[in-house]
Amino acid sequence: MAITSANQLELLQTAEAVAREKMIDPELVIEAMEDSLARAAKSRYGAEMDIRVRIDRKTGNATFTRARTVVEEEALENYQAEFTAGQAKPYFEPSRDGRSIWVRDGQAVNDFAGGPQVGDVFQEQVPPVDLGRIAAQSAKQVILQRVREAERDRQYEEFKDRAGTIINGVVKREEYGNIIVDVGRGEAILRRNEKIGRESYRPNDRIRAYVKDVRRENRGPQIFLSRTDPQFMAELFKMEVPEIYDGVIEIKAVARDPGSRAKIAVISYDNSIDPVGACVGMRGSRVQAVVGELQGEKIDIIPWNEDQATFLVNALQPAEVSKVVFDEEANKIEVVVPDEQLSLAIGRRGQNVRLASQLTGLDIDILTEEEESKRRQAEFNSRTALFMEALDLDEFFAQLLVAEGFTNLEEVAYVDQDELLSIDGVDEGTAAELQARARDVLEAKNKAALESARALGAEDSLIEFEGLTPQMVEALAKDGVKTLEDFATCADWELAGGWTTVNGQRVKDEGLLEPYEVSLEEAQTMVMTARVLLGWVDPTELEAEAEDDSETDEEEAGA
Repeated sequence: MAITSANQLELLQTAEAVAREKMIDPELVIEAMEDSLARAAKSRYGAEMDIRVRIDRKTGNATFTRARTVVEEEALENYQAEFTAGQAKPYFEPSRDGRSIWVRDGQAVNDFAGGPQVGDVFQEQVPPVDLGRIAAQSAKQVILQRVREAERDRQYEEFKDRAGTIINGVVKREEYGNIIVDVGRGEAILRRNEKIGRESYRPNDRIRAYVKDVRRENRGPQIFLSRTDPQFMAELFKMEVPEIYDGVIEIKAVARDPGSRAKIAVISYDNSIDPVGACVGMRGSRVQAVVGELQGEKIDIIPWNEDQATFLVNALQPAEVSKVVFDEEANKIEVVVPDEQLSLAIGRRGQNVRLASQLTGLDIDILTEEEESKRRQAEFNSRTALFMEALDLDEFFAQLLVAEGFTNLEEVAYVDQDELLSIDGVDEGTAAELQARARDVLEAKNKAALESARALGAEDSLIEFEGLTPQMVEALAKDGVKTLEDFATCADWELAGGWTTVNGQRVKDEGLLEPYEVSLEEAQTMVMTARVLLGWVDPTELEAEAEDDSETDEEEAGA
């Protein structure tokens, strides 16, 4: 097949038709044609040559040229496509003949002063090639490949910004439980674990889903849909409630047990608008529209509150809460409910408390009033027994200390004496005697712990490290941490403890120093200090990181 005047215009017509069918830029198709013709010409003239093809965008005329680029003498490798400035000089003047041209920085060179320069390209026309059957087939494959790549790029660019939104589509087919959905200019996949309950679809069914992710892959853009994602429900409310779309009401948190129950926390920035009432709608019309799309999923709409305890009480509705005890360090909260409200607070199979935990981001322990009373009584008795035994006090006096809020010997030994004097019946002499006894007991415990640590092999480098008490050193030595080097290799969570998510459940990791109330930040500081003392870390780098973190926090606060 030769490029003749008879089929020159067909090139442009074909490019237009393909571009229209695939919804891509016609220029991309023409460039693919130019590339395919150039490859075919290389098979005719030689693979070493730099053959280029230019198709006129108006006439369809294809011009074949051989290009040679000026390079440094030491960089000359391919004599067919490159030459040095000296070798190129004889070719410089003939470029006026109309069949050859010099190009510099993408522009034809008209001023010949200075001669050829590195980077200049000499282009000389060569006769068009006749495309045989194999060459024509090869050219066709190149064009198809380039068109497919352009189509994939177009699809990715179109859908990448739609991640996080709701999309409507038509079911095409089902593959191993996964639903393939036609979303207009592409296909998306709804995995079986992203479907609500046991819902099923047949070909040509209409479907609405949340675009969870769009990825660029070799086989084309992959669009992943979800109907179980909490944000799917949030986006549905945004569509049904104009106040959310306008930003007057904001969805602060969402938790779902897909197909069964969900909780959504909302806040209004207009005092005249009730966020819960706006989401429910007239006679429940708005929330029912969302419930219908979610296959009857029951939805609790909860007012959001900055105060975590208040928010949690709201999140546990419809159960009533008597008391909330919040542990900030452990990010854990205890909720006390009346005995008859326990089953309602926990919910069927723990559903209510689980959703409330997801909504608030807190670990929730639910106790009845009776259980909480028993636990408080047990704590009161154990602390009373501690003071009676360690300080040689009678039961009444020990109970008096516990009732005043003293929980351990350290508080008695090192508290300001005025706090002890505020207790009825305690004078200066009694207060001084109490503190002296407490200190003697603590010193004896410290001495015993130190001897035990040394017996276990703890070295002076660890014993003398600032921030570690003898009891802490003993606990570390029992776990095999006996030197400062051992301590410096510990992770902060190994010392202070933490939480790990296993199979969707938060599991407690016990820390070596957790019984001594060492926080995660304190553990991190001690470990980094040990590494600096050992010369493992440059202290100036730590200061720079601290400054960067401080600037980042300020920027986030400003935003």
